[in-house]
Amino acid sequence: MAERERRLTRPGGRVFVARAQVMDADEVARALRRIAHEIIERNHGLDDVVVVGLQTGGVPLAERLVRVLTDIEGVTVPLGSLDVAFYRDDIGLRPVLPEEVTNIPLDLMGKTVVLVDDVLFTGRTVRAALDAMADHGRARAVQLAVMVDRGHRELPIRPDYVGKNLPTRRDELVDVTADGVEIGELADERTAR
Repeated sequence: MAERERRLTRPGGRVFVARAQVMDADEVARALRRIAHEIIERNHGLDDVVVVGLQTGGVPLAERLVRVLTDIEGVTVPLGSLDVAFYRDDIGLRPVLPEEVTNIPLDLMGKTVVLVDDVLFTGRTVRAALDAMADHGRARAVQLAVMVDRGHRELPIRPDYVGKNLPTRRDELVDVTADGVEIGELADERTAR
């Protein structure tokens, strides 16, 4: 659950209450470093690789991933951000949040795009991202990196790079921050204190 969702969508006065931390900040950093090495290995370097973070949870992870890639390879990888709110197929079922910044720094034609998100759940956000990316050129390939794959897919989408596979119940929530990954649920705001 990204910061924007925490701030703007408190359904019925409910808030996220963490039950357990499943990754600490060091484990998230190690997972990002492993993912960076996997990206470099799979693409035989970073030529024509572009990293695009999905708003809002994927953007901070994408920024960190680009720093790690730069540290390892000594080259700067182009970084973009993508808001998929108006490309979603469940737009009437979810609250519509104020639009975030989409910034794709170059034409994606012929590039390998690594989409980055915090949590992969049903796959609907990734499907929307693929539609949104089409407005910015035809990428040669699209790869998906997520910090947490929690299962429960509703579409045939699979990540290429995963920080942690975390089986969950459908009613549980996963929160990824710079401090780590927590699992929990929504609780009444008055009883959560």
